[in-house]
Amino acid sequence: MITCTGLSAFPLTPLRDDAVDERAFAAQVARVAAAGVDSIAALGSTGIYPYLNRSERARVARLAVENADGLPVIVGVGALRTSHVLAHVDDAVDAGASAVLLPAMSYHPLTDDDVVGLVETVAAHSPLPVIVYDNPGTTHVTFTPELYAQVARVPGVASIKIPGVPTEPAAAREHVARIRVAVGENVTIGVSGDPFATAGLAAGCDAWYSVIAGTLPEVAVRLARPALAGNAAEAEAVNARLAPLWRLFTEMGGSIRVIAAIAERLGIAEESCLPLPIRGLNTHQRRRVEDVLTALTAAGALEA
Repeated sequence: MITCTGLSAFPLTPLRDDAVDERAFAAQVARVAAAGVDSIAALGSTGIYPYLNRSERARVARLAVENADGLPVIVGVGALRTSHVLAHVDDAVDAGASAVLLPAMSYHPLTDDDVVGLVETVAAHSPLPVIVYDNPGTTHVTFTPELYAQVARVPGVASIKIPGVPTEPAAAREHVARIRVAVGENVTIGVSGDPFATAGLAAGCDAWYSVIAGTLPEVAVRLARPALAGNAAEAEAVNARLAPLWRLFTEMGGSIRVIAAIAERLGIAEESCLPLPIRGLNTHQRRRVEDVLTALTAAGALEA
């Protein structure tokens, strides 16, 4: 039974020759599971779910469960059409997932009624807990406290994955407190946006839905454990050492290309592992990633 708390790792779904690299993905999930995370989330944004067809996604879900060593597996079920979302829910259930992750994907803008209707339909269909994914940068849907409250009241919704919180502690606490009032005590709040994890957990979030934990899980565990235990000073010390990595996310337009470059550099994904038309980083940018990883390793923030 998943509690939707703690550290949840979101691994990359690497491609090879325009097909899912099943061996690399399975090895990546096993590596993450061995690092001590609390759950694994396949087919999130880092898992490139919009670029995969139904059969590919069903296979990825099965590989995640098979290689998670008994850890709870969350499976992303986002799609533009509700009927397609429900099909992905069925596949996640068949794979043995513990929960589903539901973004409100859109091309044409969605109204609040559209979003609530989607959540109600999926939650009524799914025998698994639903984690609602608020990710305006990719879905173009912006949640308000009122919308949080509406979706949190839907039976079956167990958690809400929120974007990064303010970095100033008082502002972060106020922000999370507003969301807590909206969703109540029975729905957990999980922070995303790795540079904001420490601030979010210190402000009262229950979970960290982490990109970096899917590729550098030991680093995420070292940050998450003190943060979740309430040792904000120790967590912030780890977070401060990782600042050069967080800056790369900002400089390079988000985390996906940086994560792919790191995975390729570590040999856990083949070169050019992202789906076209995403070309990944250029040579200069890859050199920047290499320099940051080398410096972090020398400083003890990453393992050699």
